[in-house]
Amino acid sequence: MHQWFLSYNGQQTGPLDQSAAVAQATKNANGHCWRQGFAEWIPIAACTELRGESAPGAMMVPTPPAATFNSGQRADIVDYRIFGEDMQFVEIELDPGESAVAEAGSLMYKDSVVTMETVFGDGSQSGSSGGFMDKLVGAGKRLITGESLFTTVFSHAGGSGKAKVAFAAPYPGTIVPMTLSNYGGKIIAQKDSFLCAARGVSIGLFFQKKVMTALFGGEGFIMQKLEGDGLVFIHAGGTIVERELQPGERLDVDTGCVVAMTSTVGFDIKSVGSVKSALFGGEGVFLATLTGPGKIWIQSLPFSRLAGRMHSAMPRNGGGRDEGSVLGGLGGIISGDRGF
Repeated sequence: MHQWFLSYNGQQTGPLDQSAAVAQATKNANGHCWRQGFAEWIPIAACTELRGESAPGAMMVPTPPAATFNSGQRADIVDYRIFGEDMQFVEIELDPGESAVAEAGSLMYKDSVVTMETVFGDGSQSGSSGGFMDKLVGAGKRLITGESLFTTVFSHAGGSGKAKVAFAAPYPGTIVPMTLSNYGGKIIAQKDSFLCAARGVSIGLFFQKKVMTALFGGEGFIMQKLEGDGLVFIHAGGTIVERELQPGERLDVDTGCVVAMTSTVGFDIKSVGSVKSALFGGEGVFLATLTGPGKIWIQSLPFSRLAGRMHSAMPRNGGGRDEGSVLGGLGGIISGDRGF
């Protein structure tokens, strides 16, 4: 079961088991909560699991990060709830005049008062702010990272009340909320991890300075640079693990499993070792080396790995794979899975 930590006016309690945390949250929801898997503390009122709306899973007890909550943000300040465990979606609550920016095709649903506008670039400069060239440069950055030239801005156009808009992850995995002001205003992420954000977050380019890292680092020469002080939601495959690296501490990671890191983390590559390990180890020729200080996020199931397994299991020339059958195609005919 999850082990929870709750914070009220800077006073932290925990770890608490699921039932104790739900009981405390029911008694007083005017605080913040955290468990392993959360990138940061979130309002108790925004946590579906403490309202019994999402089934808990097994997790080791970690040490929570410092409970810091920032005010005075330049980006829109939005509320949110994340639903689901493996096939997640995030529901963002907007006040009048607030907006969220999302990748094209990620919308799940929205209230009728929420308007949609397709814009050049990342939508960080809205309306009259920023000129055409600024927006054109933003669009060009997205094109270089392999994304669409356009993003969609969802705005609460009503005069009062709150409105909701939800965005779904494109494949099984985990959605992680990050308030960029908690990480020095900048996160470096793999180029397809961005899902949505509060308006005001800038999505730029991060170039690998070392040629070998660029060529063999898994994410190529270009990664995304998420900047600002608002909420951003990233998505990655499987389960996301967060690690805090101390100065000089190094972690060797499969190149495809690197999701994001703070700007203070050093990113390089190293050979796996012997030729035998490279050829028959199944891990490729290189590993990514992440060196502290700073935070890193690692995914357990890169989409490229999932797609590779799906591709290898596809029928060839109209036939089946007949996995596990010593009779091959004849076994499929006998079992009724295939005809003559």
